[in-house]
Amino acid sequence: MRIATISRATKETSIDVTVNLDGTGAYTISTGIGFLDHMLEQLSRHSLIDMDVKAIGDLHIDQHHTTEDTGIAIGEAIAKALGDKAGIRRYGDALSPMDETLTRVALDISGRPYLVWNSSFSQTRLGEMDTELFSHWFHSFAGSAGITLHVETLYGHNNHHIIESAFKGVARALRTAVEIDPRKVGSIPSTKGVL
Repeated sequence: MRIATISRATKETSIDVTVNLDGTGAYTISTGIGFLDHMLEQLSRHSLIDMDVKAIGDLHIDQHHTTEDTGIAIGEAIAKALGDKAGIRRYGDALSPMDETLTRVALDISGRPYLVWNSSFSQTRLGEMDTELFSHWFHSFAGSAGITLHVETLYGHNNHHIIESAFKGVARALRTAVEIDPRKVGSIPSTKGVL
């Protein structure tokens, strides 16, 4: 089973994450930030990665540390569950429509973390969450998961739709990338022999 648990404790946050890459999209999410919970639920449901995420952070200061450390912990858990990455498809991409919004996502589980973020917002907050934190979450996630991640909103104007289509697009691309390719079971998907 490709299951992993990560516990991350700092002076700012305490986070426990368990993921099952071969799940059904079942989740239990509690970060203390309602909108982030909603987005992580989308990530789990549409990637079919089961996620149990419990985060306690210094929300009396702001949401930065909880957002960042949640991205790091989920990325670390996915990387750990992937192990040596033998047999995975490695690449994934998705076009993610949500009403008037369309987001394009492409990712590579390459071991070379990188984020290209080409999305913007016309308001500073969604619910109680600062919109500037969304790109930071994806940066933290891609860095700790070892993923090259490109997220681009092609068009859209509703801020909720823009970020939700991004999370759903990443989820669908991730679902493809972490799947075992029946034609390559046991083989590392790289000419280098390691990812």
